[in-house]
Amino acid sequence: MGALLLERAKQIASIISKSREVLIVTHIDADGVAAGAIASKTLERAGKDFSIKFVKHLDENVVEEILDRDPDLVWFTDLGSNLENNSIPRVVTDHHQCDSGKDAPFHLNPHLFGLDGSIAISGAGTTYMVAKALDNKNIDLSSLAIVGACGDLQDRKHCKLVGINREILKDGKKAGVISWEMDVQYFGRETRPLHKLLQYATDPIIPGVTGREDGAISFLLDVGIPLKDGDFWRRWIDLSKDEKRKILSKITKMLIKKGFGNKLAKRLIGEIYILTNEKIGTELHDAKEFATLLNSTARYGQPEIGLNVCLGDRDKWLKKARTMLQSHRHNLIEGIQFARDEGIVRRKYLQYFHAGEGIRDTIVGIITGMLLNGEEVNADLPMIGFAVTDDGKIKVSARGTKRLVEKGLNLSSALHEAAEKVGGIGGGHDIAAGATIPRGKEEEFLDIVEREIRNQLS
Repeated sequence: MGALLLERAKQIASIISKSREVLIVTHIDADGVAAGAIASKTLERAGKDFSIKFVKHLDENVVEEILDRDPDLVWFTDLGSNLENNSIPRVVTDHHQCDSGKDAPFHLNPHLFGLDGSIAISGAGTTYMVAKALDNKNIDLSSLAIVGACGDLQDRKHCKLVGINREILKDGKKAGVISWEMDVQYFGRETRPLHKLLQYATDPIIPGVTGREDGAISFLLDVGIPLKDGDFWRRWIDLSKDEKRKILSKITKMLIKKGFGNKLAKRLIGEIYILTNEKIGTELHDAKEFATLLNSTARYGQPEIGLNVCLGDRDKWLKKARTMLQSHRHNLIEGIQFARDEGIVRRKYLQYFHAGEGIRDTIVGIITGMLLNGEEVNADLPMIGFAVTDDGKIKVSARGTKRLVEKGLNLSSALHEAAEKVGGIGGGHDIAAGATIPRGKEEEFLDIVEREIRNQLS
């Protein structure tokens, strides 16, 4: 791992070791839950008194609540890099874009060291670095760091994890908790019926199959792949190597025939990450599926369920998480259809939809990303989704593509600039960012974002 980052992790570990009581404040997504779990387990093993709080973002109300609690130390995980209040005694392990002028001995963020926090390491990863610096026995928590990285799609750009994430993978292998291999990149290898895996396949989409259950079934029958084994639907992990090869070969030919090119076809295969101590065929065996399970709890206001699963529960809390996962999948399908029905509006430099109260603000970002990978939209334009929050504000989620980022797109700076000018807050990564703005300011916000994107791409 980078020497400077390791040194910073040791400095933060020293601060934590001297503290009597620690309040963990973390984000409500898969990376945030995994980071919170790493911090919790680390403090438990160190014999520290601690508590944990999950938040959507650090607004004035959250800061006031933290100050009222008057903690000995606050450990911000997967957020906190851009916190202005200096009266909070804190350490920060984050990976979102931040002002390099905010560097401090208590702050670990890859952007402060010239690394890209959207692919090099996640919030769970930086939290893990501190955990390891505090006690090398914590290397078994590397598995949660990888779950966090997959939850933030850090493997998407290169179809594998890169940067410091690879050092964390090596720790996981050494601890016997992580392995990796080459396989199909589509989500649901372990648990989805095969036709469902193809029906919801994106990046790359399968022409005539993605989004169509009948198309997925016809595809498999044409290739000669049995859909069932007795009464059980077959999954990707149930297939022989020859069956997998036939399916991948057919998809590749379809992509090339439709003019998508070899480059896109190569994205079919990449690294997948296995939690070796988990049961095969469950949501916890594959890091991507584990991350989705965590999202299904955190995004619906019950992150403590995902936290307890991360901390080892395989009974009551896992059952609850699985129930929420089923509901989450249903909501995503309904949300995508709702956005399509409401209509995606195309402007010159972006496209957007406004879900109002029809989609939960906590999952509008996931739906925005899924829509951008669909057949019916222009992948050359960033996608922005709006949804109303519980307190009547507007949640904004923006997603771009690797190709647009290579051309200069930086959604984090665009949303930060636009949100600030309309009285909100925003930030994130170049390829994926978010904001919260006052209701009624959407058009003004879009005008500013579009101007920023135009300047970036020109």
